[in-house]
Amino acid sequence: MSGSPLIGARAGHPLYGELRQVTPHAAVVLADNPSPMTLDGTNTWVLRAPDAASCVVVDPGPDDEAHLRRVAACGPVDEVLLTHGHPDHSAGARRFAELVGAPVRALDPAHRLGSEGLAGGDVIARAGLEIRVLGTPGHTADSLCFVIGDEAVLTGDTVLGRGTTIVAHPDGRLADYFESLRVLADLPPGTAVLPGHGPELADAGEAARAYLAHRTQRLEQVRAAVAGLGGVATPRQVVEIVYADVDRVLWPAAEWSVRAQLEYLRTHA
Repeated sequence: MSGSPLIGARAGHPLYGELRQVTPHAAVVLADNPSPMTLDGTNTWVLRAPDAASCVVVDPGPDDEAHLRRVAACGPVDEVLLTHGHPDHSAGARRFAELVGAPVRALDPAHRLGSEGLAGGDVIARAGLEIRVLGTPGHTADSLCFVIGDEAVLTGDTVLGRGTTIVAHPDGRLADYFESLRVLADLPPGTAVLPGHGPELADAGEAARAYLAHRTQRLEQVRAAVAGLGGVATPRQVVEIVYADVDRVLWPAAEWSVRAQLEYLRTHA
């Protein structure tokens, strides 16, 4: 993020609050909640066919009234979908549902508003589209991805637009995450990634295979670190070795992934 002419002020991203068309059927509004965990902020996706009067909104984002009202102005909204229940994606869902009068659908019943949930294999026919739901646990147990034909896949935090994501142990499990990445790796070539944070990516299969390679490499680094520490190590000790080149502000999040990696090594020896 660039510097500000005022000491102590934060420069805003040029696209905060703007509706940006990304594919023929998907546009995004970037929420103004940047952080080391959310990158530039949360991407709220607005899906509709070019001739459709209504839309589907994915991940309303934080409970930010200005952001929610900007997204509501893209309506009418048929349904609200959640990729998972982390607050940077879901905290604004209840207020957004009030603004637009639409149900909120999620895998976890705790995050639903209305009678219908979501699960892998579901197909949502709304706003002139058919949106296919993929169950993609790993980052969290309730993580879902949404596929629009061969055009794009909305990945939430399963695949980010920049860097890599965490496996949020104990809710997230590395074995599940590996399998979810393999599912994404099998999507047709040229399927764009529309992530929960960061810029869109050109090819989901390519991104998923890169994530698989990274996770495999990290797992071997963790295995080597544990061996070097005599076979018994705390997650923090492993983080200090394996993530030594990572900004320390991210070390608490890295501990979640290390806990997931240690569990994987214990159960997949």
